Amino acid sequence: MHLFIDTNVFLSFYHLTSDDLEELRKLSVLIEKDEITLYLPKQVVDEFRRNREGKIADAIKRLNDQKLNLNFPQLCKDYSEFSKLRDLQKDYEIQHSILLKSINADVESNTLKADKIIKDLFTKALSIETTRALVAKARLRMEIGNPPGKNGSLGDAINWESLMLTVPDSEDLYLVADDRDYFSSLDKNRPKEFLVLEWNREKSSKISFYRKLAPFFKEHYPEIKLASEVEKELLISKLCASSNFTNTHSIIAKLSNFVDFSPAQANEIVEAALSNNQVRWIFGDSDVFDFLSTLALTHKDKIEDGLYEDLTDELNEEKPEDEPDDEIHF
Repeated sequence: MHLFIDTNVFLSFYHLTSDDLEELRKLSVLIEKDEITLYLPKQVVDEFRRNREGKIADAIKRLNDQKLNLNFPQLCKDYSEFSKLRDLQKDYEIQHSILLKSINADVESNTLKADKIIKDLFTKALSIETTRALVAKARLRMEIGNPPGKNGSLGDAINWESLMLTVPDSEDLYLVADDRDYFSSLDKNRPKEFLVLEWNREKSSKISFYRKLAPFFKEHYPEIKLASEVEKELLISKLCASSNFTNTHSIIAKLSNFVDFSPAQANEIVEAALSNNQVRWIFGDSDVFDFLSTLALTHKDKIEDGLYEDLTDELNEEKPEDEPDDEIHF
């Protein structure tokens, strides 16, 4: 699946919107799973970096303006509730101040949650450099009045020409952009007709358009509720295919961060542990032993009887040296 996300969508995750960062986490995992290719023109990265501070500054200003300026009539002072309200107001002001300081510190260090997730996405995306040829095509596009793009601004035109150049022919494009340069004047939930016709003519495929990520996921990945579930499945698949001990240790370390697995996931982990020698041969290593022992103890009712017996037999045979000699009773 070939996906493009416009800069304004990335920036919206810093603002007072309904956009949920969980959507970006889902996308990150699906990219790693090779189900989605995210196209990232260098122009988008530059636009994002230019506008990030302004977007955050506006969000912080709005937060800063949300103060409790309560004025109580004189007659309120004779009631016990007045003192309680005054204390609550003072506590609100203290917590409001602490929140602002914490946010500003994270902004300065580029460690906002949105920063971390978007940085990860940018690392995993397919980067497209802004070349002189792309700029020339974008400039011609703007001069003759073809969308997307605003008068005097080449950004959207460069992004579009980047996609025209890079997305394989006969492959549909999934476009996420909350920008009038892309959506129809007749229906804001449809792409401009000119872009649809051009893409069909030049690429022999179609465009699916969304103004936010949530509708995209709802239509194409309705089964994904949390990114962590996809991440678990991806790690389990990697464990099944692990080709060396180093890789196995790395996967086990990541799986150990999760405390719950579905019956299907638990059984798949046990099957991988028993059938893949790059896992089975290191049962005695403390990290592998601890993870599988914990899985056996906490997910006994989810693991098939035969698999459970084989796993626990192997674990009792391969106990690390620092474990008691007695058999472990799972």
